[in-house]
Amino acid sequence: MNEFLSYALPGIPYGCTFALVAIGLVLTYRATGVFNFAFGAQAYVAALLYAVLTKHQVARGLAGVLVIVVISPLCGVLFDRLVFSRIASANVAAKTIAALGLMVGLPALAAIAFGPQTFNAPPSLLFNVNNVVFHVVGTPINGEQLSTVLMTLVVLVLLILLLRYTTLGLSMRAAVESPRMLRLQGVASGRVTASAWALSSALAGLAGILLAPRYGQVSIDNYTVLLVGAIAAAAVAGLSSMGVATAVSIFMGVLIGVSTGYAPSGSVWTTGVAAAVPFLTLMIVLALDPRMRRLEVSDDPLAAVDPPPVPLLPPPRSVLLDRSLKTLGVAVLIAAIASVMTWVPSTWVFALTTGLALSMVFLSITLMTGAAGQVSLCQATFAGVGAFTAGQLATNRGMPIIVGALIGAFVAAVAGVLAALPALRLRGLALSLSTLTIALLADALVFPTSYIGGPPNGLTVPRPTLGSISFATESTRPFFLLVVLFIAGAGFLVRRLMRGISGRGLEASKQSPLAAEGLGYNPTKGRLSMFALSAALAGVGGALYGSLLQVVGPADFTYESSLLFVVIVVTVGSRTVAGAIEAGVVFAVLTQIGTYLPNRAAPTSIVALAFAVGAFRYATHPEGILEEGRRWSTQQIDRMLGRVRRVEEHNSIEVNA
Repeated sequence: MNEFLSYALPGIPYGCTFALVAIGLVLTYRATGVFNFAFGAQAYVAALLYAVLTKHQVARGLAGVLVIVVISPLCGVLFDRLVFSRIASANVAAKTIAALGLMVGLPALAAIAFGPQTFNAPPSLLFNVNNVVFHVVGTPINGEQLSTVLMTLVVLVLLILLLRYTTLGLSMRAAVESPRMLRLQGVASGRVTASAWALSSALAGLAGILLAPRYGQVSIDNYTVLLVGAIAAAAVAGLSSMGVATAVSIFMGVLIGVSTGYAPSGSVWTTGVAAAVPFLTLMIVLALDPRMRRLEVSDDPLAAVDPPPVPLLPPPRSVLLDRSLKTLGVAVLIAAIASVMTWVPSTWVFALTTGLALSMVFLSITLMTGAAGQVSLCQATFAGVGAFTAGQLATNRGMPIIVGALIGAFVAAVAGVLAALPALRLRGLALSLSTLTIALLADALVFPTSYIGGPPNGLTVPRPTLGSISFATESTRPFFLLVVLFIAGAGFLVRRLMRGISGRGLEASKQSPLAAEGLGYNPTKGRLSMFALSAALAGVGGALYGSLLQVVGPADFTYESSLLFVVIVVTVGSRTVAGAIEAGVVFAVLTQIGTYLPNRAAPTSIVALAFAVGAFRYATHPEGILEEGRRWSTQQIDRMLGRVRRVEEHNSIEVNA
C-alpha cells in the first residue's frame, strides 16, 4: 500500500495542474463559446514572464501577482476585444482559426521578445520546491506540490460560487447561449465576455507558473502535454462541469503516476504510453460521447436573426480583362519558371522548391477547410507518413523513391481513412480536437520509433532518378522542375474535384448537411473520400519535401507544423488551388527573407507571427488576403477600363455628330 501511495500521491498535484487548465477551458467555453486552443500557449508565456521577472530579482510573490492578476487578465481582455468579439457566435470555424492563430502566434511573439535565450525553471510561487513540507504514509510532499493542490481547490471553489451564486456568473452562463437575449435584458454582454476572458487568462497564468518549477527549463513542449490532458478532462465533463473536469484531471494524474511507477524501467509504457493517457482518453470521449457531436449546434434562440453570409463569387469582369489576365498569368508563370531554371540564386531556388513541395500539403488543407469547411489539425502528420514510408522503402528496400512516394501516398490515404473513422459523426470543433489528438499521438508514439521515423540522426530520403535523368545533383533546379510537374497534376485534380459533383456535394454539406443528405449526398462516403484524398496529397507533399531535404526526422512533421500550415493557408487563401500554391510561395519567400535578419530577431518566429495575425481576418475575409486583393484589383481595373470605354464612345459620338 505504501508503494502504491508513493506512486499515486505525486500524480495528484500533476493532475491538479491539468485541472486548472481544464477549468479555464470550461469557463471560457461556457461564457464565450470559444474553445481556447491557445490556453497552453498563454500558460507558457505567463511562465516565461514569471521566470524573467524572478531572474531580474523581482520577489516571487510580486512577480506572481503581476503575471496572474495584471498581465494575464489584460491579455485576455485584449484577445476578446481585438479578435473574438468581432466573430459571430455561430461561426465556429472562424473561432477555431482565431484560437489557432493565438496558439501559433504567442510562442512566436515570446521568441521575438526574449530572443533565442533559454530560461531555467523559476522558483515555486508559494513554497520552496526543494523543501519537504510533510510526509503522507512515508511519501514526501514538497512545497511546489502542496501549493498546486491548494491553489486548485481554492480556484475551483471560488469559480463554482461565482458562476452559481453571483449576477456576473449568471450573466456569463447566459452570454454564451444568447448574447442578444442578454442585451435585451439590459446587460452589457461585451463586458461579461471580457470578464470571462480575463478570468480564464488569469487561470492560464496561474497554471503556467505552477507548472514551471517541475522542469529544468521553461519550454512550450511541457505546456502542450498540459493542454491535451486538460482538453481530455474538459471533454469528459462535456465542457460544462468544472467539478467533473477537476476530478478527471486528478484521476489522469494519478493513473500516469501509478502506471509509470509500476512499469519496468525502460519499457514502452514508461517511455511513451503513459504520456499518451490523455490522448487516448480524449479519443475515446470524442468517439463515444454524444455531447461532442453537438458542440457546434447553437442553442441561441435568436441564432437565425443573422442573414446567411454572402457567397464569395468572383466579381464580374469584361471579356477583354478576363482574356488579358489569363494571358498575363500564363506569361508570368512561364517567366518565373524560366528565371528559376537560369539566373535565380541557388539559395532562393531551394527556398522556392521547399514552398512548392509544401504547397502539395497545403492543397490537402484546401480540400478540408476550403471545400468542406472543416479544420483538420493533422495534415503535417499525413505528410510525415508519406515521407517516412518513402524513405524507409528507398533506404531499406532499395525501391525507387518515386515508387516509394506513391506507396507513401497510399499509406497516408489509409491513415486518413483510419483518422476519419472515429470522426465520422464529428464536425467543427469536435473534428478539430480529434485530428489534433491524432497529430499529438503520432508525435508522442509513432514517429519517434526507429522503424517509422528512422534513426536518431534522421532518415535518408534520396532524390529521384528517372532513367538517365538524375535529380540527385548539387543544384536544386532539376528537382524544382519535377516538383512543378507534381503540383500541376495535383492542382488540376483538385480543381476538377472541387468543380465537379464531389465538390458541389462538399459545398452543399458545408452549408446544410441535412439538405445535402436529402438531395442524395452520402456524408459518410464523402467524409471518408475527403480524408483519404487530402491525406494522399499531403503524403506526396511530405515525400517531395523529404526528398528535397534528403534527411528528415520526427521534428520535421510535428503537430506545430500542422497548426502553422492551417494558419498559413487560411491567411493567404484556402478556397482555391491558386491560393494553396501561392501560400507555399509566400511562405518560402518570407522565410528566405528572414534568413537575412540577425538571429536575435528570431526570423522564423516573425514569419509565424505574421501569418498568425493574418489568420484573425478569416472571420471577415475567409477567401484569404491574396484572393481579397485580387478581387479588389480586378474590380478597380474593370472600372477603369469601363470609364475609358465610355470616354471613347462619347468622343466617337461627338466626332460623328
